[in-house]
Amino acid sequence: MISMRKACLVLVPVAFVMLATAAYGANDFRLKPGARGELCLECHDDFENTLKNPFVHTPVKEGECTGCHSPHAANHEKLLADEGGKVCLECHEGIIPEDAVSTHKVVVEAQCRKCHDPHGSKNPSNLVKPANELCVECHTAKGKQIASVKFKHEPVEKGCVNCHNPHGSPKADYLLKAEPPGLCASSKCHATGKASFREAHVGYPVASARCTMCHSAHGSNQKGLLYDTVHEPLAKRSCKKCHMDPNSAAPFNTKREGPELCRLCHSDKMKEILSGTNVHWPVLAADGCLNCHSPHASPASGLLAGSAKSTCGKCHGDTIARQEMSVTKHVPINDGECHLCHNPHGSGNPFYLKEESRFELCGECHDWQRHVSHPAGEDLVDPRDRNLTLDCLSCHRAHGSEYQHFTHYEHNKGLCLQCHKKMQ
Repeated sequence: MISMRKACLVLVPVAFVMLATAAYGANDFRLKPGARGELCLECHDDFENTLKNPFVHTPVKEGECTGCHSPHAANHEKLLADEGGKVCLECHEGIIPEDAVSTHKVVVEAQCRKCHDPHGSKNPSNLVKPANELCVECHTAKGKQIASVKFKHEPVEKGCVNCHNPHGSPKADYLLKAEPPGLCASSKCHATGKASFREAHVGYPVASARCTMCHSAHGSNQKGLLYDTVHEPLAKRSCKKCHMDPNSAAPFNTKREGPELCRLCHSDKMKEILSGTNVHWPVLAADGCLNCHSPHASPASGLLAGSAKSTCGKCHGDTIARQEMSVTKHVPINDGECHLCHNPHGSGNPFYLKEESRFELCGECHDWQRHVSHPAGEDLVDPRDRNLTLDCLSCHRAHGSEYQHFTHYEHNKGLCLQCHKKMQ
């Protein structure tokens, strides 16, 4: 039977565990009058410099250290009442908008300290760095683009938060404060009602169209912030090549539908595509070329609607996912260069492969004859299936696998035993 003294010793740490599960009240610890923050500074004397910052967190300024920290013990680092940003949410519970359309990952994960100093800072909102510097630490590719483009977008240079809500948006994707064109017009940057605006768009009533179909919001090397790759009719301001007259009842209607519209200019390309044995189905679908290409301008080459990886991934998400989980990465897939092996429009070969022979195709990158001594060739039958010959794909899975060298089975064991049964 446990004595009363031992029982008390057991209950004391339990009490601290319970205490550490919620934010601490103003005087839960019965501190002496006037002791609060002043008492902490007796040991944490270097903290005086933090208090000299132009921006100091309100609880710190008021000496309410115990609002976040326990002076005795806690289950979390730095004697916090809860894990990291969960303490922040006790006061900032509405930081993520209700029914948010998009949210910032670090906020959802309560990693507030990635952006904010919980005590004090030289930057507004207690940011650990100036806002734009902070954003590009994670969004490095976007930061490089913004820094390198010839034509800058003024709101971006002034600060990302001009257009984005850093925590979450109840109205739009990508943390935007509103969807374009409302965002662009409401900011009073682009007066869509002016004659000069209509003239710049060749008379077409684009005030209600999505600006980012043609323009890069983060800057561009093209005048008018057009994306770097511009469709020739747009570059020449010849919108009527594809669209009805701007003064017609339906100015945005195209003169023809689907692939037939593209055939007006790209007849040779369409003939080449349609002459193949295997035509990629998006070409023949109702939207035709628009399944993969942007009709106006694009940040990607070939007027792709997005990066090659994201464009192909819209339909072939399983292939992209397999590559991401693969132990050994196949460079063309990992870099989004599917076109190195496949013809995106179609070909006379299965799977739209650019070469009929797997040896020829793989041999463009891999000198397979030098790194493997295993017999292979069109005159050798695969013992697992008499209808197949031995080639690169007999052992390797081109889009990746859970084994090294993207083999179908464990290398030098399970793989070999698929054919060499007598080795078991």
